[in-house]
Amino acid sequence: MNEPRDYDAEEREDGDFSDMLSEMRILLPGAQMLSAFLIILPFNEGFGKIVHAEKLLFLATFFFSLTALVLLSAPAVQHRVMRPLKDRARFKRNATRQIVAGACSLGIALTLGTDLVISEVFGATVGFVMAAIMALILLCFWWLMPALMKRNDKE
Repeated sequence: MNEPRDYDAEEREDGDFSDMLSEMRILLPGAQMLSAFLIILPFNEGFGKIVHAEKLLFLATFFFSLTALVLLSAPAVQHRVMRPLKDRARFKRNATRQIVAGACSLGIALTLGTDLVISEVFGATVGFVMAAIMALILLCFWWLMPALMKRNDKE
């Protein structure tokens, strides 16, 4: 005899899955845009004149930006390749980890990119300070605020 299906749990699972995909669609354009900007940067006339330390900063920014792009797009590619999904819950857990890792990578790229751009315009000290402020903003709004809200929801 078949067990009764829990439609509420299935609908909630599908809703969570849809939410996850929507969140990924929001983060992905940011990584794409940053990567596109960074791809063309070395082809600009003045790029060859930057000092070695700035080139290393560019390299790190570019690497983290591309890493974010790969991690944020991976669940969509994996979903297509693995169809039909046999274990939706496991796929969702792995995709969530990849999206969080992609967001971390994007946050690092945004911070390093802030330093790269501001340092070129205003100097290394101002660039470093602004990058630190950007890192603090990302830390507060992407990680601390949700953690506090989640903790308050449990109380």
